[in-house]
Amino acid sequence: MTNVPDLCISGLTLWRIPLTSHQTYYMASGKTCATIDSIVLRIDTEQGICGWGEVCPIPHYLPAYANGVAPAIEEIATVLIGQNPIGVEALMAACRTYLIGHPYVKSAIDIALWDLTGKACGLPVYTLLGGLQAAELPLYHSITCIDPHEMARIAREAILSGMTQIQVKLGADDDWTADVARLRLVREATGDGPIVYGDWNCGTSRLDATRVGRAVADLDIMLEQPCATLEECAAVRAATGLPMKLDENAHDTTTLLRAYELGCMDAVALKLSKFGGISELRRARDMCLYFGAKMCIEDTWGSDIATAAALQVAASTPKKAILNVCDLSGYVSPRLDPDAPSRLNGQIAPPKGPGLGVAPDPDAFGPPILKLAA
Repeated sequence: MTNVPDLCISGLTLWRIPLTSHQTYYMASGKTCATIDSIVLRIDTEQGICGWGEVCPIPHYLPAYANGVAPAIEEIATVLIGQNPIGVEALMAACRTYLIGHPYVKSAIDIALWDLTGKACGLPVYTLLGGLQAAELPLYHSITCIDPHEMARIAREAILSGMTQIQVKLGADDDWTADVARLRLVREATGDGPIVYGDWNCGTSRLDATRVGRAVADLDIMLEQPCATLEECAAVRAATGLPMKLDENAHDTTTLLRAYELGCMDAVALKLSKFGGISELRRARDMCLYFGAKMCIEDTWGSDIATAAALQVAASTPKKAILNVCDLSGYVSPRLDPDAPSRLNGQIAPPKGPGLGVAPDPDAFGPPILKLAA
């Protein structure tokens, strides 16, 4: 990593790109993923090297929304333009001081700065994060909350394609008995061995989650984030005896520590935009390594840039600590980089080029929604 050039940020450009799911995802509390706007950021330098970032908030899901990205980027731009992007942590610390909160916005910036740094050094981001520890990463396949028999059919096809981990969305019809059927039929369809877990996305009550958990307690099932609080999730885990994966409630080191204290973090989803990008996700990853929690390293939604960023973090993580990752770009169209890695036999490899290892084509994005320059 010698002869790293001195760079100077010269401008920022944003695009809004609608991503359409191959199949509408129905979740508890009326949440859906159909067509969702992803915001793509390019940070340019005077030397011609650029870095790419992406953030794709699901509407009504977390405290983040696509229309909030451009105004916040415009606000933070004064901290970035004219600065050397090499040294991501210091520059992101200045961003956090200048604009408090809004981690989802800072996630796109942080990802782009890591991409820039990797390209300037001629190294993949996973090398900058400590080195490659997992050349192949296990995927999970997420199944929308629809008719239980149809979900079982989808699970069976996923297993035949090589997948070994199935996420079953629950709660869309507010019928706990239907959720029991979903878990039972999917578990039967997968056979013994594959991981099956039911995900409510915070959308059910402690009572209904407990009823479902007790009704399937004879099966090899994991529950994911049934309720809105860590305390409720811990109560469900205690009442059902089933392992618990956390997602929405895990968004900073404080919540991770609280979940560990409550004993309800057998596994956890670490998502880039919840934490604020690669820099903060790496700190969360290291805490979970200490706690011994299995990790799903991913993002809320997105395409090839967000997928690549998550894979870079996962690839630099001890393989035994990885529960799974998600090929977000495999669930949506258009692809931002058609040559980026895709799933193969239930696995995915991180990109191997410098930086994030992806090369989006801005000519395919249409006109930008924001363009800032020195």
